[in-house]
Amino acid sequence: GLKFKISVSTLAQTGANDLQTLADRLAQQSICASLSKRFPKITIIGEEDLPSEEIQEDLIETGQSEEILQRSCPPEYSQLKEEEIVVWVDPIDGTKEYTEASRCLHFQAVAQAPHKGLDTPQPHSTALWLLDNVTVLIGIAYGGRAIAGVINQPFYNYKLGAGTQLGRTMWGMLGLGAFGFQLQEVPGDRRIVTTTRSHSNKLVTDCVDSMEPHEVVRVGGAGNKIIQLVEGKASAYVFASPGCKKWDTCAPEAILHAVGGKLTDMHGNAYRYDANVKHMNSAGVLATLRNHEYYVSRVPQSVLQALKSD
Repeated sequence: GLKFKISVSTLAQTGANDLQTLADRLAQQSICASLSKRFPKITIIGEEDLPSEEIQEDLIETGQSEEILQRSCPPEYSQLKEEEIVVWVDPIDGTKEYTEASRCLHFQAVAQAPHKGLDTPQPHSTALWLLDNVTVLIGIAYGGRAIAGVINQPFYNYKLGAGTQLGRTMWGMLGLGAFGFQLQEVPGDRRIVTTTRSHSNKLVTDCVDSMEPHEVVRVGGAGNKIIQLVEGKASAYVFASPGCKKWDTCAPEAILHAVGGKLTDMHGNAYRYDANVKHMNSAGVLATLRNHEYYVSRVPQSVLQALKSD
C-alpha cells in the first residue's frame, strides 16, 4: 500500500511548522503521483494546492496489496471507467495535533543532545499521545457518492517503542465490507459523543449538549473520530460547524457506510463528492454507527438555522 514517507525520527529533528508543510506536501505528492501513474484518467482532489512539478521517483509507490486484490470487486462497481472516479486526498488529517506532537519530539531531541537542555522543563512532553489523532485519508467517489476509502494511522503503536510495527491501514468499500480493524459498538444504553478538540464554539458545544451524552470525547481529526465510532469508543461524531471539507469526510464516510453507519450534514442530508462540488462541508458533520435518526432529531433549531444545507 501507499507508504507514509515522514518517519518519527524525521519528525523529531524538524521544526514543527516547517515539518507540517513538508509532511503535507510530500505525503500528497506521494499519494497523487502514485495514483496518477497507475490510473492517469482519474480526477484527484487534494487538500494541498501544489504546483505541477517533477516528483522524485522514491516518492512513487509501485507496490500493491495482494490481500486486497484477492477480493472480488462488487458487481455494481466492476465496470467503472477511470474517468468516472474522483479521489479525495487529505495527506495529513489532524494537522494541529501532528504539529503539537512534533514540537514535543523536537523538544525531546534537543534536550537529549549532549550539553543541551538538560535542565530545561519539558512543557510538551504530554503531547505525544496526539500522534494517535493523525491519519492519512484517501476517499474514492463515483456518481457523487463515497464508495471506498482508506484511513492510514501512520503512528499507530508508537507507544510500544523500537522494533514495533508502526502504523496501520483501515479500508472499506460499499458492498464489500471494511477491514483492518475489529468492529465494536458502544453499549446500547450509553451515548458517547466525539467532537472537535481544537475548533469548538458555542454552536458546537450547544449541539453536543443537545444530544444528552453520558460522555464527551474530544479528539483531533475527522478520520480519527470515525475510528472512535467503529472501534466502540463513541456513538456519534457531532460537529456543528463548517470546518470540515470533502477530503476530510470522503474516506471516513465510505468506511463507516461499509459497516452500516451513516455520515450526513446536521440536517441529515448526504454530502456529494463530485469533482465540481464546493470543498467545504458547510452544514457540519453528523456521523453515527447506529441510531442516526435519533441524533438528527436532537439537533437544535439554532444549529439548523445557522448551518444551511448545500
